[in-house]
Amino acid sequence: MKVAIIMGSDSDWPVLEPAVTQLNEFGIDTEVLVASAHRTPDKVHKFVAGAKDRGVQVIIAAAGAAAHLPGVIASFTTLPVIGIPVNATPLGGMDALLSIVQMPAGIPVATMAINGAKNAALFAAQILAVHNTELADKLTAHRQNMADEVEKKDARLAEKLAAQR
Repeated sequence: MKVAIIMGSDSDWPVLEPAVTQLNEFGIDTEVLVASAHRTPDKVHKFVAGAKDRGVQVIIAAAGAAAHLPGVIASFTTLPVIGIPVNATPLGGMDALLSIVQMPAGIPVATMAINGAKNAALFAAQILAVHNTELADKLTAHRQNMADEVEKKDARLAEKLAAQR
């Protein structure tokens, strides 16, 4: 299992790093690349054209501003593409969100929240888990861990409130 993560600039790395961490926790290999739809289009095309041959099954693409990278990638492949709009301009990422979410019919890109890298990783894992029961079990355990954490927080708050009475 492998997910490629492509960002338009190395300044996007702090946004994308949680996705790599999350995928690695599930045992999913990653390829990470900086490439620009506008400044290095040949590099983007070459990377995407060879993705299947390298075992990539899902591509996560992050970009700010006009955010064409996810759409350009989707135009070069039939692999699932997950777009992450990055808050990189005074518009707070809304420009990137609208650029990614408004893809024309026929070239879909799944779109996450602004700076939503962790959900992109989880969604990629869910796509891969459709045919991988071991990964599906890891996702189920991850959800249960989240629920357990909420219950622990609830218990701590209830204890704190009881002590104040």
